[in-house]
Formats: sequence, structure tokens, C-alpha cells
Amino acid sequence: MPKSDLRVSMLGTSFTISADADPEYLERLLENYRRFVEDTKRNTGLDDPLKTAILSGFLLCDEIEKTRAHYTGNYTEEPDGEQLRTEQLTLDIIARLDEALGE
Repeated sequence: MPKSDLRVSMLGTSFTISADADPEYLERLLENYRRFVEDTKRNTGLDDPLKTAILSGFLLCDEIEKTRAHYTGNYTEEPDGEQLRTEQLTLDIIARLDEALGE
């Protein structure tokens, strides 16, 4: 499959990626990520693009791990509020990073 280019413009930056994937698939991934980032911003109140991107990536990794655990049989249902707890822990980590960096 020939490489497809995708222009990404979000969170205050723009760049182009090339991938061995169908252009429609890449567009769908980008749209899903945009929605996830917007949800993260809305749920956390974050306004800093870098922090928003990092937290979104962290939460997506959490979703991947949950999915992997589910399909490998190592799945345990998280209690209600666990997603909010994960977000709060992540925000606490970001606050500590800000403090350490003098922001």
C-alpha cells in the first residue's frame, strides 16, 4: 500500500504524517482523537495544549490496557468513579510537574 499523507492541525500546532494506511482510516483516527481531546479538555478544564495532549495520551493508554486485559481474560470491572479517579491522579501528577518546573 502506498503511503498516505495526513495533515494534523490541532492544539496549536500543525504537521503532516505519512503512513502505510488508507487515507479514510487516518482521517477517522484523527477525528476520534480530536473528539477524545475535546472530551479531555471539557472533563478536566485544562487549557494548556501540551498538558491536554499528554493527559489524552495517558487516558488512551488506559483504555488500551483495559481493552487488552478484557480480551486476555485479565479484566476486572472498575468501580464507579474509577475514570474520574484516574483523571484526578493524572492532574495531580501534572501539578507536581508544574511545581518541579517552576510553572
